[in-house]
Amino acid sequence: MATGLSLTACSADSSVDADIVTVNGAEPQNPLVPTNTNENMGGRVVDRLFAGLKYYDATGQAHDEMAEKIETTDRRSYRITIKPDWKFTDGTTVTAKSFVDAWNYGALGTNAQLQSYAFTPIVGFDEVNAEQPSVQTMSGLKVIDDRTFTVELKSPSIDFESALGYAPFYPLPESAFQDMKAFGTNPIGNGPYAFDSWEHNVKIDLKPNPDYPGGRPAKNKGLRFVMYQSYETAYADLQAGNLDALDTIPDSALTTFRDDLGDRAITKPTAQNQHIGIQSSVPHFAGEEGVLRRRAISMAIDRQQISDKIFNGLRNPSRDFTASTLPGFRADLPGAEVFEFDPAEAKRVWAQADAIAPWSGSYEITYNSDGGHQAWIEAVANSVKNTLGIDAAAKPVPTFKNVRDAVNAKTIGTAFRYGWQGDYPTMMQFLGSQYYSYSETNNVDYNNPEVDRLFDAAMAAPTQERSYELIAQAQTIMIREMADIPVFDYVAAAGRSDRVTKAELAWNGLFDFENIEK
Repeated sequence: MATGLSLTACSADSSVDADIVTVNGAEPQNPLVPTNTNENMGGRVVDRLFAGLKYYDATGQAHDEMAEKIETTDRRSYRITIKPDWKFTDGTTVTAKSFVDAWNYGALGTNAQLQSYAFTPIVGFDEVNAEQPSVQTMSGLKVIDDRTFTVELKSPSIDFESALGYAPFYPLPESAFQDMKAFGTNPIGNGPYAFDSWEHNVKIDLKPNPDYPGGRPAKNKGLRFVMYQSYETAYADLQAGNLDALDTIPDSALTTFRDDLGDRAITKPTAQNQHIGIQSSVPHFAGEEGVLRRRAISMAIDRQQISDKIFNGLRNPSRDFTASTLPGFRADLPGAEVFEFDPAEAKRVWAQADAIAPWSGSYEITYNSDGGHQAWIEAVANSVKNTLGIDAAAKPVPTFKNVRDAVNAKTIGTAFRYGWQGDYPTMMQFLGSQYYSYSETNNVDYNNPEVDRLFDAAMAAPTQERSYELIAQAQTIMIREMADIPVFDYVAAAGRSDRVTKAELAWNGLFDFENIEK
């Protein structure tokens, strides 16, 4: 692994920077424009610099930030009123137009923004996002006055309101549109921090924004994102007191970090999962036989033992198709015992499948060698092999791209590893993307009109509680049909230095940066 770039300015001896909280980072892929930042090294900075209509607390709950009122009667037509007298750090006022202009810029096809897909639900997106747009602005967005705008969606969505804390929906000042690339290297935001400096491949410094009036003010005197090329180097700096907070403990320290750090070791379940998928075109996995085979394989996997032995407890066995950290999650869905290790029942159900068509061949699980998945996939294959008495094996391919290309082309021909990490903290963000019959990211060809209908109803529900009830009904069907095989939810491993009195991980595995105290 390449040597990391650590900084003498971060050391405990530096009196000038002693009050600034130093956290790990890396060089962002692109300039810091919210609609063009889709990786978390840039995203962790962008989310500090900007305030949206909503923000997410450490648990993943969405709260109003710039929104004074978000009104809708049908989850399709929205009237949004923003709070008055909120300023960008250049002193200009944030208006309704600041949001509408930023969203239209993000959606416009010729701007080629990486996060443009976030605006897909809005009426007029398709015309604006074309390679040769027929119009420049989405017809579903209208500015009413300085503090009010309306949004028209193509179909009802209870998730739209929750998604409004997601980076693509941040506002931009008028000055941004004069030269967006230049703006991205010296961004002007409206969030809890203001941009200070960016020394490329070395560090980004942010300072508290004294004029920020929202619900997540900085509890520290500034943040420095120190750019490392190796988590081993970052961990050494953490132990030496040269780094205040590290959000990823390197694999080499997973067995020792609790002893190394004591009460400064941090773990937290996060909104990320790992599944084993298999497409219905693979022999023995279509129809009722396929349902029985998937159920048997699920009960043949000793998830807890694999978590303990491979991950030192830093995975939680799955209990549904989403992640346990998400609002509305239920661990006791009807039929959820299919996620538990039960060798006798696994063999019984496998025999039922054999009665439909006798098993032949080998059960292979394809995984990407470049992702650190070998140990747990081999353990899953061995668990299936030993429990069911069949030939089962892990099948490596070189890259993540290799797996994704074969899955998307439906030519993979085996079971395969895949995972999901939430873009914003809702269950439908996980379920809709993966299990709607028409979704482009439906990896396993899952197609149930009743589940589609329940998803639609959950999106159009009048309350979150009603939405959660409908999601539970949909997942109950998915469990019965074993849409795929959920294996683990993630538990993040992190640490803080002895100079930090408080540092907590948020729902997505990143630090709750505003609330780090030193």
